Amino acid sequence: MTVHLPAMENILEIRGLTKTYKGGFTALNGVDLDIRKGEIFALLGPNGAGKTTLIGAVCGLVRPTSGTIQAFGEDMGRHWRRLRARIGLVPQELATDMFEPVMRSVTHSRGLFGLSPDPARIEAILKSLSLWDKRDTQIRALSGGMKRRVLIAKAMAHEPELLFLDEPTAGVDVELRRDMWQQIAEMRERGTTVILTTHYIEEAEEMADRVGIIRQGEILMVDDKDAIMKRLGRTEAHIVLTEPLSALPDAFSNYPITISDDGLTLTYRGGDGAGQGKADVAEITKALTRQGIDYQAIDQHESSLEDIFVDLVEGGRQEQMA
Repeated sequence: MTVHLPAMENILEIRGLTKTYKGGFTALNGVDLDIRKGEIFALLGPNGAGKTTLIGAVCGLVRPTSGTIQAFGEDMGRHWRRLRARIGLVPQELATDMFEPVMRSVTHSRGLFGLSPDPARIEAILKSLSLWDKRDTQIRALSGGMKRRVLIAKAMAHEPELLFLDEPTAGVDVELRRDMWQQIAEMRERGTTVILTTHYIEEAEEMADRVGIIRQGEILMVDDKDAIMKRLGRTEAHIVLTEPLSALPDAFSNYPITISDDGLTLTYRGGDGAGQGKADVAEITKALTRQGIDYQAIDQHESSLEDIFVDLVEGGRQEQMA
C-alpha cells in the first residue's frame, strides 16, 4: 500500500543529533531527519543501529549529547513538557500495570497529560483496537498481541499528533500483525503522523510513505519507497544454456553479464529498479536467438526492499546513495 502525499510541512526536524554514553559508545552520530506532517514513516535498521535511542531522544527519555530537535515548529529542549503532551509512544517492552483493567489503565494514561476524562474518546479507541470487549479484563490476562494493543491505546489516549511505534508488531502472529497494520493506517487517516521502527521489512513495504535506513547511529538514506526501488533496485537473471560457451560473445559486451566456469550459465546483474533490467534481459534473450545460442531456462529476480536494506546495512551500496 503506497500513498503518494503532496508536499507537506515538517512536524519534526532533527539536526546533528548525537548521543554518546559514558562508556564511549556512540548510539547516534550526527543524525539529520525531517518527518512530514501526516505521513507514515518507517525507520529500518539492525539491532543496535540507534532506532530506539532516536525515539527516546525525541520523547524525552534520552538526553542527547548534542544537536537540536524541533517538534511542531518549536524547540523540544526549551518547551519539552508542553510539546511532549502532543507526542505518543508505544515502546518495545510490554511494561504496563499488569493488574489494572484495560479501561482504567488507558483512562489513567490520558490523565497523566493533564486532560480531563473523556469516556467516549476512550471507548472509541478501545473499539478501534478491538479491545472494548476486554475493557474490564486485567492486562496480565491478555495475550501478547492484545497487550501490545493496550500499549497503543494508552499512547493514543491523550490524542497525540505525532505517534512513535517502536517495533509495534514484534512477537505477534502474521494475522494479528496485518490487523494492526490496518489500525495504524486508520490512525494516519485521523490525522496522526506515525513513525514506526520494525524488523519486518514487509511492514515498511505495506504501510510506509517514506523509509529511512539507519546503521551504527547514522542515517544512510531517507526517501520514498518507489524512489528507493528505482535508485537501488536491481534485476538478477540466470540463463541456463543448452550447450556450453567457451567465452562470452562480443554481442553481449555492453551488458553486465558474466559466464560461469563451465560455460553453461550466463548471469545478468543490472538495471535501475524501474524496468531497465527486465528490458535488458529481454534483449539478451533475443540476441541469444540471433546468435543461434539455445537456452533451456531463465531464472529472473527483482530486488525487494529487503534486498536493498540488507545490502545497505552490510555496507555494499553506500557509493550509490549520493
